[in-house]
Amino acid sequence: MAVPSHPAPSAGPRNRILRWIDYRLPFWEVVQHDFMEYPAPRNLNYWWNFGSLAGIILVIMIATGVVLAMHYQPNADLAFDSVERIMRDVNYGWLLRYIHANGASMFFLIVYIHLFRGLYYGSYKYPRELLWMLGVVILLLMMATAFMGYVLPWGQMSYWAATVITNLFSAIPVVGNDIVTLLWGGFTVGNPTLNRFFSLHYLLPFVIVAVVLLHLLALHQHGSNNPLGIDKRGPQDAITFHPYYTIKDMFGLCVFLLVFAIFVFYLPNQLGHPDNYIPANPMVTPNHIVPEWYFLPYYAILRSVPNKLLGVILMFGAVLILFLLPWLDTSRVRSARYRPIYRLVSWLLPIDAVILGYVGSQPPAGYIVTMGQLATIYYFFHFLILLPILGKIERPLPLPLSIAEAVLGPRRPAAAGEGE
Repeated sequence: MAVPSHPAPSAGPRNRILRWIDYRLPFWEVVQHDFMEYPAPRNLNYWWNFGSLAGIILVIMIATGVVLAMHYQPNADLAFDSVERIMRDVNYGWLLRYIHANGASMFFLIVYIHLFRGLYYGSYKYPRELLWMLGVVILLLMMATAFMGYVLPWGQMSYWAATVITNLFSAIPVVGNDIVTLLWGGFTVGNPTLNRFFSLHYLLPFVIVAVVLLHLLALHQHGSNNPLGIDKRGPQDAITFHPYYTIKDMFGLCVFLLVFAIFVFYLPNQLGHPDNYIPANPMVTPNHIVPEWYFLPYYAILRSVPNKLLGVILMFGAVLILFLLPWLDTSRVRSARYRPIYRLVSWLLPIDAVILGYVGSQPPAGYIVTMGQLATIYYFFHFLILLPILGKIERPLPLPLSIAEAVLGPRRPAAAGEGE
């Protein structure tokens, strides 16, 4: 039985009060048009679940963060003890903190998978360039928010990570030292620094929400990309988002929550660093200062260059280069399914990122230094040289005529008398 592409529009809410509100503030109409009757490509696979998962984990992070902020003391003398009080004395404080701390890791994992899906299926290409760039802005805001949140427990690793990372801005000519002093609120990491970071850590998630709304607006302008990388040619290529993809997203959410629960209840400190359970001590430097796992590849790029300024440029450039991706990839074909060479090459990038993450987690000595330098060279080679050249020399496979034909097969003509 064929799946209907566009069901008849609903008359709106049945309740008189809701109808009265909707006539004046068309909330239900917007939800119905943009989320229920929204025509999505009929061939989206489970890689497309990660966009909605990212939105759900963002809501979880904001909700838990607001409650934690009610009990946290942004004071250098009280911060560490206030976190311990949350863990021990606040009702279910341990659960809120573990959800929030592990939620940050899950958020980055989901967004990185979402990012790779966009790379693999060419979701950054015309006409979705601005959609992609807004996604990169969200990633940058996430990084800033997560770094400032990592400082708040005011443990040893928090304190020294803040000292090392903020000191990087001193490499900027002329104004570098002034920027560091502004970030610190003084001449060393201390109470003013903690207050600044707490304020910004609380504010930035709401900025992320605003950019996410713009991201969704840009998404609905031209619709979702799909595994084939071709545009919808008609109603036969689309199905309504609800109930088909809402059910699919709910299944993905259930699987995610199972994995998330394992970390929250059984491995709550697996993704953190044990030194952060030691109060910050400016007089004792940890043997090996490392950021959270989701920053390790960028940390490895920073350390791979002996020159401090060049290392900072490359570290920030590793993210900023994603803004140029729609123009660096010269192939007219979006999906890697129809690019036989790129289909293999695309997997080299996540492998390279894993190698960089390993390098960033190790002390910079011996073969680790060489491995980090080679992985850094490949990272920029992939975007600046490999993608532009590959787009020119690669011969893509023929694209299907439509999504419906690729999914359902070519439509055979009706035989005489059939359907009478």
